[in-house]
Amino acid sequence: MGFDALLDALLQVLGSAGSLYLLGGVVLGLLFGVIPGLGGTTALALLIPVTYSLEPIEAMYLAGGVMGATSFGGSITAILLNTPGTAPNAATTFDGYPLARQGRAGLAIGAAAAASSLGGLIGLITLILFIPIAKQIVLSFGPAEFFLLTILGLTAIAVSVRGKLLRGLIAGCVGLLFAFVGSDAISGDLRFTGGIDYLWDGIPLVPTLTGMFAISQMIELALKGGSVAGAATQASKKQMQISGVGEGVLSVFRHWDVLLRGSIIGTIIGAIPGLGGTVASFLAYSSTAQTDRDPESFGKGNIRGVIAPESANNAKDGGSLIPTVAFGIPGSAETALFLGILVLHGIDPGPAILLYNEREIYGLIVALTAAAIGASLIGLALSRWLVLITRIDAGIVVPVVIALSLTGVYVLDGRMADVLLTIIMGVLGYLMIRFDYPRLTLVIALVLGDTAERSFHQVQLISDGHALDFMMGRPVAVVLLGATVFTFFLPIMRKLRLRRGSRA
Repeated sequence: MGFDALLDALLQVLGSAGSLYLLGGVVLGLLFGVIPGLGGTTALALLIPVTYSLEPIEAMYLAGGVMGATSFGGSITAILLNTPGTAPNAATTFDGYPLARQGRAGLAIGAAAAASSLGGLIGLITLILFIPIAKQIVLSFGPAEFFLLTILGLTAIAVSVRGKLLRGLIAGCVGLLFAFVGSDAISGDLRFTGGIDYLWDGIPLVPTLTGMFAISQMIELALKGGSVAGAATQASKKQMQISGVGEGVLSVFRHWDVLLRGSIIGTIIGAIPGLGGTVASFLAYSSTAQTDRDPESFGKGNIRGVIAPESANNAKDGGSLIPTVAFGIPGSAETALFLGILVLHGIDPGPAILLYNEREIYGLIVALTAAAIGASLIGLALSRWLVLITRIDAGIVVPVVIALSLTGVYVLDGRMADVLLTIIMGVLGYLMIRFDYPRLTLVIALVLGDTAERSFHQVQLISDGHALDFMMGRPVAVVLLGATVFTFFLPIMRKLRLRRGSRA
């Protein structure tokens, strides 16, 4: 039944003026994705009053175009300038930017484009299959499952920092300290704010990510001078301009296991309210690095490190719609704004939405998938010119990127404090680069810290102090606990296997 409705929605998109709204959403999503600090959330917020005069199905096409295209737009600057256009694209910088530094930006862009479109397609198929059981899946996650899921994410990141375990732990502790700033999730008491009203709600994520990955990299580039691609040879310059994109697309099919794993992780994480694409992309990246035969190559230009987060990033859009269409719980900030668009057009979110508004919901699903594919095609068409950005002198790139980043951060809430925080985090990020401390562990600890603390306190209250016994009585919690233990001992098992191989 779902596939029939999906086919009707596809035919309607192709045979009506809705395709124009979809195309407009794709272009707008790419634009807001490329500009650091903006993203799909800002684009949808600006579109809410615009959709008021549109028909509900046309509003779905416009919103779906934005949501589906933003992810790939953010990957372009993540690869070329080490500046993630959106927060989830931060994981793409770890291997995408080193590829650009090696003169292989076309390879990374091609892989990101293919992984984004295929990840979105897999997320769509998963969404259609999961809609009938979506309510049961989402309701199976309580405080215990949320807590163990955050512990799993922190464990995966901690063990993925090879050769820098102590520094990774220090960075993770700093990230947790940042996460504890603001009001207590249970009691509401203020902590570590220093009397600053701005910190009552905690340290905002977008200014932190922008500073850590955009401003810090621009500081380093300004001090080094030259261009993003460095002192490339004439042969590598020619390769950057005219080749490598097709090889990047084919690499996704060669590493189909990475694509599938990232898409599944993105769909599952996207379906859990409150986590979103940032956690999905980081978890997909770390799991790929942990299970790879050559984990040392990650962070140095491994194409698998681009495929994993980009597939998860787009697949999470389909997953985030599961709680939205099931019973009106937004799975991400973008779907929260999407719910605002639904309410604006007289559509009540909840279980009845598929009964009375099936046409609009499946129209959105088609729009998301078409947007992901369309954005990738547009990006591939322009890739030969986009890679030229890596040859621009730092004296031009640095002020432009810093200005756009700070402007994008300011536009979000109109607060100068966000700009100041971005600069502070940029300086901290540069110091971490300078002294070889992993920024990833700090960021993921900041992202997961609040959820972990709140869920832990809730489990303690529910279980009357017997948290472990309570968790062991929940099947999903047992699975997550087993996955955490396996992830922790995975490096040890890998070392034992290598020792046996060397002896043999």
